[in-house]
Amino acid sequence: MKKYLAECIGTATLVILGCGTAMLVGCDAANGGGYILTALAFGLTIVAMAYSIGNISGCHINPAVSLGVLLSGGMTAGEFVGYVISQCVGALAGSGILALIFNLGGVKDMTGGFGSNGLGGVGGSAIAGLVVEIVLTFIFVIAILGVTSKKANHGSFGGLVIGLTLVVVHILGIGLTGTSVNPARSFGPALVAMINGNADPMAALWVFIVGPFVGAALAAFTYKALEAK
Repeated sequence: MKKYLAECIGTATLVILGCGTAMLVGCDAANGGGYILTALAFGLTIVAMAYSIGNISGCHINPAVSLGVLLSGGMTAGEFVGYVISQCVGALAGSGILALIFNLGGVKDMTGGFGSNGLGGVGGSAIAGLVVEIVLTFIFVIAILGVTSKKANHGSFGGLVIGLTLVVVHILGIGLTGTSVNPARSFGPALVAMINGNADPMAALWVFIVGPFVGAALAAFTYKALEAK
């Protein structure tokens, strides 16, 4: 149970710090500084969690990453289900904490939806959004699989490499879809936004579930093919 608790805490932390930063600084095209701050918040949170809970659960804190690990033979189907449930609970908890802080404190949410993802940057096109999420998740997950491979020799720098990869992915993706690459991170804020009276994020939620899972699966199959002798 410790690994599931670690995944719950890690995902909650990712949502609080990543989505919370986006809510404070905004992520519109006219506020480019917000892009960088939000990207750094997500990436640096991954670095922090990798070095704190990585030895307990592997620090997936992302159902797409867990799927990549499952398809690579790194975990059982039962563990995968437990991880995904824990991650979704953590994302909801993190979003709930943000709602408590912003609502009670009267703080303006610059994203208008608790940092939830959307298709505004791609003209509302679900297909374009899917392509963005598939490609970005593929890049992120294949980097993780490479860094954590038994053949890798990155010493203690693996968490830093993974975190920086997430930063780069966000720098491109924020202006397009808000960057999900993580179904749990999308689910929590979207549901809390709906509870708070904004149903818009829920309409496109499927894009940010399907896209990352497809990207992760492609990354796992691709990495296995590249790694094979």
